[in-house]
Amino acid sequence: MASTRSPALPARRGASGALPSGWRARYRLVPWWLKVIVIWLASRLVTTSLVLVLAGLQGPNVWTTAQPGYTAFATMWDGLWYNIVGVGGYPSVLPVTADGHVGENAWAFMPGYPAVVRVLMLFTGAPWAPVAVFVSVVCSLGTALLFFKLMRRVQPQSTALFSVLLFCVAPLSPLLQFGYAESMHLLLLTLALLLVLQRRYLLLVPVIAVMALTRPSGLAFALFLALHVGCRWYSRARDPFPVPEALTASAVAVFSGVMGLAWPGIAWLVTGSITAYTDTELAWRSAYIGYQELVPFAAWFQSGIWWLGAPLGIAAVLALVIVFTLVIFSPAVKSLGVDLRLWVVSYALYLLAVFFPQSSVFRLLMPMFLLVGALARPRHAVYRVVVTLVLICGQWGWLLLCWGVDGADWTPP
Repeated sequence: MASTRSPALPARRGASGALPSGWRARYRLVPWWLKVIVIWLASRLVTTSLVLVLAGLQGPNVWTTAQPGYTAFATMWDGLWYNIVGVGGYPSVLPVTADGHVGENAWAFMPGYPAVVRVLMLFTGAPWAPVAVFVSVVCSLGTALLFFKLMRRVQPQSTALFSVLLFCVAPLSPLLQFGYAESMHLLLLTLALLLVLQRRYLLLVPVIAVMALTRPSGLAFALFLALHVGCRWYSRARDPFPVPEALTASAVAVFSGVMGLAWPGIAWLVTGSITAYTDTELAWRSAYIGYQELVPFAAWFQSGIWWLGAPLGIAAVLALVIVFTLVIFSPAVKSLGVDLRLWVVSYALYLLAVFFPQSSVFRLLMPMFLLVGALARPRHAVYRVVVTLVLICGQWGWLLLCWGVDGADWTPP
């Protein structure tokens, strides 16, 4: 029987047998990693432009001259502390203020990020600022690529790609190319979460070890792994959880807890003070509430009272807890799956236990960036354009509020 197919059709087929039909078909042929790279590059151009505009308006300050170059502007604030750690290390004797309390010092800044920058400085001979920015930029690209793989496990491809875009243009995304440890920490965190979803627990050990020495995260990740193990054990009837695998995951959770205590332990060994690390961290909040003991779960209420007074400050904190709970159980966030929500809850509990909220709270919330996956769910083009533009405007707002220096140092990033 003669074929009725047009003789032109075979010639139009691609090597894979597909029938390309316009730009949509060609777009589908682009590999996922190239799409992510294009998104990342476009977002970096936008963010860099905003940063350069603000740098051009910057006056002289304790970190830079007026109208500093990009790398000088991108390594202000805590970037100087990381520079001190990378070049000079940590003090063996804690500085003491005139009234006898431990003052601000380098022990508050973990060694992972400055160590990587220092090694590259030794190999290249380049100074601190450009190398620090380079490390952060490379880590941000790695995070974007891994974040797509992570989101792809719980969301359709278009939603996963839009999640990457929202991550790249989020209000604090300038930090992804500044001399801070956040970019490197997010890279390690995204890799660790991906390994958990893949249930490759042993590979978590080196990732957790470096991550816990880059930003404080070991205790939060230990809680997350403990909850993950509990959930898997509870649902083992429909999702098998062999005993050897459960023991491995539990052991890694314990390891993460140990790594969460490792840095305070190292500070103790070097300085001879068992509270060296916590005393150093408390020095930063003394400008707000004076020197006080670290009482778990008290700092948010102390901050609320400092900012809003009592009882309004206490009510505001309780309202935040209620709103957060509602968000976690919202349909959009539930679409991220149990494990990713468990991480967000675990990290939120860690912050609630130890952090004193002030303007740095925005930066401290960055490890909860997975929530942009819920924000990315609606597929309407107008919604996606509006959300993207709003987040880009948020970048400018954060840069003005927390990064640019106008003579009053009350909103540190």
